[in-house]
Amino acid sequence: MSEQLAPLVVVGGGAAGYFAAIRLAELVAGRPVMLLEATQKVLTKVRISGGGRCNVTHHCFDPGTLTANYPRGARELRSCFTRFQPRDTVAWFAARGVQLKTEADGRMFPITDDSRTISDALEQAARQAGVEVRLGASVQAMESLESLAPKILPSGGRFKLRLKDGQELVAAAVLLATGSAPAGLQLASHAGHVVDPHVPSLFTFNVKDERISGLAGIAFAEVKLSLGVGDGKERLERSGPLLITHWGLSGPAVLKLSAFGAILLHANAYKAELKINFLPHLSAAQIELELRNFKHSAAKKQVAKHPPFPELPRRFWQQLVVSLKVDPELVYADMAKTDIQRLVVELSQGRYAIHGKGVFKDEFVSAGGVTLKEVDFRRMESRVVPGLYFAGEVLAVDGITGGFNFQAAWTTAWIAATAMAETVEPD
Repeated sequence: MSEQLAPLVVVGGGAAGYFAAIRLAELVAGRPVMLLEATQKVLTKVRISGGGRCNVTHHCFDPGTLTANYPRGARELRSCFTRFQPRDTVAWFAARGVQLKTEADGRMFPITDDSRTISDALEQAARQAGVEVRLGASVQAMESLESLAPKILPSGGRFKLRLKDGQELVAAAVLLATGSAPAGLQLASHAGHVVDPHVPSLFTFNVKDERISGLAGIAFAEVKLSLGVGDGKERLERSGPLLITHWGLSGPAVLKLSAFGAILLHANAYKAELKINFLPHLSAAQIELELRNFKHSAAKKQVAKHPPFPELPRRFWQQLVVSLKVDPELVYADMAKTDIQRLVVELSQGRYAIHGKGVFKDEFVSAGGVTLKEVDFRRMESRVVPGLYFAGEVLAVDGITGGFNFQAAWTTAWIAATAMAETVEPD
């Protein structure tokens, strides 16, 4: 029977593609579900994510709070997370024998600390559900055969797909889960969708400055960052840990800021001004008071060797003092008022020039994709081409680091597959 039916086709063998294909095959039991992957490898990003451990999701079970971690797509995902959220992801993997653990920062990983646990579970679930996985199946063109049809006919197809090897397939419905791959975006564009250009998100900042030169590895538990791009009228602020690297600045605070400022930074060739508040729990007036008090209580101590703020790394303090042309031998008793004022400015709003971007380990998240207003997020179905669905990073949705991008993939894939199954009439 199934051989006589046009298959439901998922294009893309990543996290979203596999998750959708599994859900779809389990729901339509017996109807052919085909997953097409252009390369010879599937689930590549799953295998390398989280340093090879796979940051599956985040321990945030409130949809409203969860959406705050998405620079783009937060409004659309709000209702999606009421239907499938991290709690459901945990349960889905648990039902397939995979237990997740929560780390101190809320990130969730398999207890094995091995991404193969996740990829193996997805591949096994796909086999059990009867998903036909075809590798090296690059879709070159997609044509809608019944763009005005109100529903999928049980024996007919609505799309014709042409593969790179010249083979043609007729599909009853198509789900694009191709991530940021240009081929997938071209298919969406040729179908009539507007595609927002993909630009990097989640990256580090290239900063060359004597105040941090040679201090790679030094970390700050909590800072407040303020990013000024272009004319500086629009400033973005984020807080969190900061790490000095060989090329500049990294850490959760920088990665979050890069995600929310991705499009602005790209438009300005990654040139921007970064203000850093190294003591965000203190006001400028409080920092000045602490310095003045320390001047009296530690009058005979050398300024460069004794930072008055225990949360500041000693090497950073020493280099900061020297960079301000303060005599390394100067003791606090001889510290001038102007020196104190300059230190207050540096600690509360030090200005650093960003002149480029770096990368974030082996992972790559991008902003851009199929514009959101052309997608019905209740079903993840195209508003332009009936029977065409989207899931994952092919959409103009992206999150910060911490498992949020995978969660968006699981959620949109689950909703898309559910909607696709509902359109198939029973035989």
